[in-house]
Amino acid sequence: MPDPLLRLSAVRKEFPGGVIGLDSIDLDIEPGEFLSLLGPSGCGKTTTLRVIAGFESPTSGAVKLDGRDITTLRPYDRPVNTVFQDYALFPHMNVSENIEFGLSLRKIGLADRRRRVAAALDMVGLSDKVAARVSELSGGQRQRVALARAIVCEPRVLLLDEPLSALDAHLREQMQVELKRLQSSLGTTFVMVTHDQTEAMSISDRIVVMNNGRIEQIASPAALYDRPETRFVAGFIGTMNLLPARFAGISGSELIFEADGLRLMIDNDGTSPPGPGETVTIGIRPEDVVVSGPSVDTAPARVISVVFHGKALRVHAEIGTGTKIVIDMPRQGENAACRPGTILDIGLRPGTSCPLLPA
Repeated sequence: MPDPLLRLSAVRKEFPGGVIGLDSIDLDIEPGEFLSLLGPSGCGKTTTLRVIAGFESPTSGAVKLDGRDITTLRPYDRPVNTVFQDYALFPHMNVSENIEFGLSLRKIGLADRRRRVAAALDMVGLSDKVAARVSELSGGQRQRVALARAIVCEPRVLLLDEPLSALDAHLREQMQVELKRLQSSLGTTFVMVTHDQTEAMSISDRIVVMNNGRIEQIASPAALYDRPETRFVAGFIGTMNLLPARFAGISGSELIFEADGLRLMIDNDGTSPPGPGETVTIGIRPEDVVVSGPSVDTAPARVISVVFHGKALRVHAEIGTGTKIVIDMPRQGENAACRPGTILDIGLRPGTSCPLLPA
């Protein structure tokens, strides 16, 4: 198997005062992939990016690019460029001069610099803004200039530090599409830091979920959503009901659990079932909870609140002795009349595969 483009091996970062930023993380990043570092504030994602860029030196461990150890290389000696959260454009320069600045430091000929600037501007759709001042640009246009300035130097890895956080919601969604299009057309490896899980899920090939300086899970967006491996990932990615449930036996290819009056029939994915009576935590997505008539596999749920979600209603309810559960259901028919205090008979959508997590 070929070596990864970028490898972090047992990278640890300890800040003054004994604060652990990174706790011996291992990470392989493949050529041409869009990888996102995702997690709450203080989880270590920005520190990881800064170690790759060379702005932070690890306390121990190694960073290798194309098999070459770059751990001690200065930032400007690495074939890596960074797009910063605040864009860091030079206000006294026009668009073309901003983009050309990095090339001028590398002693590239004027004709080649102009050609590459024009190509970068065309790629980000700003060919008509060559002579514009930074102050004349919108937030989205400044973001594109920052991207063009980074890609014009043809880095092996492009690092993006919360690149869309300053944009409004509508423009942010447009730029997500543009970022993915740009990355695909360039074939460059992108590594992005974000705290926005929707953003990471929509454009990443793989996501690194971090917590307290450690990596919790590395997987594709679909795998993270469907098969979280830890309670933290299950609770952090999307909305997940985490129900304590007692193992009650096996019926054919299904495992039977009981959760505060709710009987759960879950497809056995081949893993070893819990022991008799053992308690586990079952992760259930709100869209996998269905409303039907009373049966042996349903339980009454009392509606606490109803939140409008466009075509769907997000219902917060409780079952049994007060276990909270979130339900997503279409906003149509009888569902439209759902109100606090309504009693619903709920069960699990047939064929649902739910992650089983430690109790």
